[in-house]
Amino acid sequence: MNARPSDGGVAAVRREEKRAKSRRVAKRLTISLLVTVLLLGGLAAAGSYLWSQYGTSVSLAMGWTTNDYEGEGDGDAIIVISEGEIGEDIARSLATADVVKTSEAFYDLLVKSPDVEFMPGSYSLKLHMSAKAALAALQDPENRLAFTAMIPEGKTVEQTLELVATGADIPLKELQKAAKDPSQYGLPEGVDSLEGWLFPATYEFEETTTGEEAIQRLVNRQKEVLSEFGVEEGERERVLTIAAMVQRESGRLEDFGKVSRVIYNRLADDMILQMDSTAQYGMGQHDDGSVWSTNEALADDNPWNTYVHKGLPKGPIANPGADAIEATLNPTPGDWIYFVAVNLETRETVFSVTQDEHNAAVGVLNEWCVANPDQGC
Repeated sequence: MNARPSDGGVAAVRREEKRAKSRRVAKRLTISLLVTVLLLGGLAAAGSYLWSQYGTSVSLAMGWTTNDYEGEGDGDAIIVISEGEIGEDIARSLATADVVKTSEAFYDLLVKSPDVEFMPGSYSLKLHMSAKAALAALQDPENRLAFTAMIPEGKTVEQTLELVATGADIPLKELQKAAKDPSQYGLPEGVDSLEGWLFPATYEFEETTTGEEAIQRLVNRQKEVLSEFGVEEGERERVLTIAAMVQRESGRLEDFGKVSRVIYNRLADDMILQMDSTAQYGMGQHDDGSVWSTNEALADDNPWNTYVHKGLPKGPIANPGADAIEATLNPTPGDWIYFVAVNLETRETVFSVTQDEHNAAVGVLNEWCVANPDQGC
């Protein structure tokens, strides 16, 4: 028998249908709001990414900011102009030392000043100078330091000798001849190269200083620093070998200890180090301005190439400073196995534990390189 609902039952059914309809409308509204939020969030994320890549260029174009400092500067800095350097080289050195705000500001000024010439040597300048003030200071003979050489961290023996020759007015050939026999400088037994042993600092020489005397001063200072850190003679070459990689691989001082830890973690896990700096050094490509190693360099069977040989390279690949040595002796605690710079301008570096994390970081670097093709990629 078919049952027919009473009038009260019909009303109840209608009320339930209305509630169901209301729930459906509310659900659609909720979904619409959620989609809107997601879209806005996506737009915000996209905007944030685009601004991180192009914000500086947009700000400059709109006049919201400037790529130049103002005024005569503050503090102190020493800049070295080497024989054969061109305007782009000098602009880059000034920006790296924070004498000028950007290399572009100084180089653009040089383009407008075609008759400007630079004399090789060391110059006393200030930090945070306008490009115009920096150029004027480099043209002032009073700012050229006689017999003074400023050696930055991470330079090779070859580069260091060139800087000493320029600053101390010692013939480069004399320095190169003096460097051919490392045994005369009191290095530990078995060490056959000055690489790593020429401590980076600012040195004042006498007019009569010889090539051998200049090199001995740099070696003696490195020995003093190692002694201050308590490094025994038998461990010094090994410490300098690791410190040189830390110096060359680290983009920022705060990352030195982390890079050191990655090296130790890889050695402890019997992993191949795969440090690009060693592959580039072994092929003489360490100063080409590119972050990428060539396939030829990565595959070359030389004793410095840690892509081919397990363990430490044959010896130091550069002359490390005190910070790199300290980081080598006191690595930051951590489980990192990988690292990669994801912004070559700021030198921001991502340290990773897993291969997947590292691959994601490399993807960020690739995106940055696409947006900044002329910044060392």
